[in-house]
Amino acid sequence: GEEDTVAQEQFTVKSARWILSEDPNERKDSLWIWGLFKEPLYPFLLLQMEIDEIALPGEEKDSIMPFKLFAQINHRRENGEVILSPNTDLKIKKKETVKADPFGAATVDVFEEVPVGKLQLQPIVK
Repeated sequence: GEEDTVAQEQFTVKSARWILSEDPNERKDSLWIWGLFKEPLYPFLLLQMEIDEIALPGEEKDSIMPFKLFAQINHRRENGEVILSPNTDLKIKKKETVKADPFGAATVDVFEEVPVGKLQLQPIVK
């Protein structure tokens, strides 16, 4: 029979950054004031990865253009140790340009987070 070819499921991360943060979607009840009394307890690790162009198999030399992946990872402290949530959604931000007035003279870009996969974290045991 015919053998199926499997595409390599890897990509190159051009750059990445992370920050500890409050919930980026709910900033009205800011946690910064707790920093005046003790170490701030930011409940999220926000991860952003810039992915290089991905070549697709075939003779057409098609590819997926570079893009950014985003993840919001819950974390907490327990007995002096940081505990990260082992699974979280990987998302892209899909941009839609919409009319900002009834005449269409002004537009605004609206971004929607779209889940595209899962990020699984595993601790390295020494």
